[in-house]
Amino acid sequence: MAGTLTSSLRRLYLVIYNWTVFLGWIQVFYLAIKTLRHSGHQSVYAAVQTPLLLAQSAAVIEILHSITGIVRSPVAATLPQVSSRLYVTWGILFSFPEIRTHFFVASLVISWSITEIIRYAFFGFKEAFGFAPSWLLWLRYSTFLVLYPTGITSEVGLIYNALPYLKETGKYSVRMPNVLNFSFDYYYGAVLALGIYVPGTPHLYGYMLGQRKKALAKAKSE
Repeated sequence: MAGTLTSSLRRLYLVIYNWTVFLGWIQVFYLAIKTLRHSGHQSVYAAVQTPLLLAQSAAVIEILHSITGIVRSPVAATLPQVSSRLYVTWGILFSFPEIRTHFFVASLVISWSITEIIRYAFFGFKEAFGFAPSWLLWLRYSTFLVLYPTGITSEVGLIYNALPYLKETGKYSVRMPNVLNFSFDYYYGAVLALGIYVPGTPHLYGYMLGQRKKALAKAKSE
């Protein structure tokens, strides 16, 4: 009986979590599209900043979900994807206002929001009802074929375009001498991050292709 109660509480928690974050991304998408139509891509970040920061930061909890086994997603797949998005959200966009009007911001926000709306709806249905509609399953495992490349291109493009401002301002860099006898250059950290995208992108894309094949084959057999 204790096991049944624990399982029910887990499902209730995940239902609330998924649908709450789903609504957050709906707001991000709505504001982005509305702003694009009326004010252009230069104003997108200003319109979506608060809900974007909240919705994207909520993904930190998903790393804990993977670590604790609340969900079956492997940490090796969850950690790099969440980390890269948080880095772009907080370490680039939030930290360097100079690039917030770049057109890559609009493509990033739209790519992220569509992806996340579908993903959280998919898991919200599964936790609430034990299944997801077939059309939603197809969207979950097919739209990334386009949205992942556009999202990654936007992430890389924004980091690259932020490099001059990272170098000029020296923001978040630690210079010697100091008490800890430690130095860190945020500019070179960003260059390293760009380098990580080179092997990381095909790895994650290949992982998702494998997941797509399994999920659609399973759905077809059922």
